[in-house]
Amino acid sequence: MGSISITNVKKVYDNGFVAIPDMSLEIHDKEFLVLVGPSGCAKSTTLRMIAGLEEITAGEMRINNRLINNLQPKDRNIAMVFQNYALYPHMDVRNNIAFSLKLAKLPKAEIERNVREAAEILGIENLLNRKPRQLSGGQRQRVALGRALVRKPEVFLFDEPLSNLDAKLRVQMRVELKKLHQRLETTIVYVTHDQVEAMTMGTRIVILKEGIIQQVGDPLTIYNHPTNKFIAGFIGSPAMNFIPCRAVEENSTLYLDCRDFAIPLANEKAHKVKASGKKDFTLGIRPEDICLKEDSEEKRPDGLLKARIIVIEPLGRECFVELNTNRYELTAIIDSSYGCRVHQDIDLNINIDNIHLYMKDGDETAVF
Repeated sequence: MGSISITNVKKVYDNGFVAIPDMSLEIHDKEFLVLVGPSGCAKSTTLRMIAGLEEITAGEMRINNRLINNLQPKDRNIAMVFQNYALYPHMDVRNNIAFSLKLAKLPKAEIERNVREAAEILGIENLLNRKPRQLSGGQRQRVALGRALVRKPEVFLFDEPLSNLDAKLRVQMRVELKKLHQRLETTIVYVTHDQVEAMTMGTRIVILKEGIIQQVGDPLTIYNHPTNKFIAGFIGSPAMNFIPCRAVEENSTLYLDCRDFAIPLANEKAHKVKASGKKDFTLGIRPEDICLKEDSEEKRPDGLLKARIIVIEPLGRECFVELNTNRYELTAIIDSSYGCRVHQDIDLNINIDNIHLYMKDGDETAVF
């Protein structure tokens, strides 16, 4: 079992800085939980408190219902993989992996068996006699994983382990880590600032901002139903477009007036807008929900938008297109086969079924 319970945990540093004002979170056994957020949001601080490398100012933290607030890191039955791998340069791969087992004074035969088993899982059997300086970044990462694996911990902790790798290797290692999680069926808590890593790896995602949990959920729920504007802008690449708008009613139909264009609201969405008691909002539109008019259904002329192409970023099958309306700059994702050109004037449609709307005050929570 590898469940973690964080209850009303607070972290205040000696200089008075409050890194985490009040956090409560349940991490389930065998799940791959990702903590994600911008720099300084306390995701690494949270991980280090679980590991015992940072003291908890207040609250309780438990692993499998065992209170760990005052337990030393070595007594928590966790294993942590760091961003810089933290390998011993004078030791070969075999001894790096076996180091914690030797400290525990396990029999030599058991140590060798565990090292071989970890090396086989990670595909590094042929590297056991090499020194870290003789390894590539991906190989060093596997050695660091091997050192964690042999401990057979209840929980694995990963602190931005892929950030030092090149783009191609990061993609490869993401897949390898997911396979490893499926094979071991253990609990993983993973910290990253990269929302693509969070979306592709986590069974659940925790989004943090200034030490406060903004939303917890599976990747698709968070992507499709972000609970506030911060989450909507943070999750998704390219980022969501945000446009100021005002709710106006005409001929018994409620519209979102964006000045350059207007979007009629269906009954359910209109009811939520009226229930908010507000008139001014922020409209959110994902780039993939802006399409060329010829590619949209003729029966849906609402949400029509005229724009000029300013920048095109070709990505093969599709391209990111920066658009300029009379008042706004927007990003759209368009099929490369359309052959769009810079400075071309085009007609676009917005998929109004997928639009998002946020309050303009307070926490900028979602209306829908």
